[in-house]
Amino acid sequence: MITVNLNKAKVIAHDKRRAARSEEFAPLDAELAKQIPGTNTEAIEAARQMIRDKYAVMQNSIDSAGDVAALTVIVASL
Repeated sequence: MITVNLNKAKVIAHDKRRAARSEEFAPLDAELAKQIPGTNTEAIEAARQMIRDKYAVMQNSIDSAGDVAALTVIVASL
C-alpha cells in the first residue's frame, strides 16, 4: 500500500499553484514593463488583483485540504 505524506503533497501543490500564477502574471507584467503611453494601467492592475485573489483562495484551499483526494481536485483545477 502506498502512503502519501500530506504535508509534502501540499508543498508540491503550492509549487504548482505558484507556477500557474506566474504564468498568468507574465503577459500582464510584460505590458506594465513596456510602459507604453496610453496603456490602461488601471485595467492591468485590476486583472492582476483578480489573479491574486484567485490564487489566494486556492492557497487557502490547499492549506485546509484534509486528504490527498482534496488536493488532487485543487491541483486538477490548475
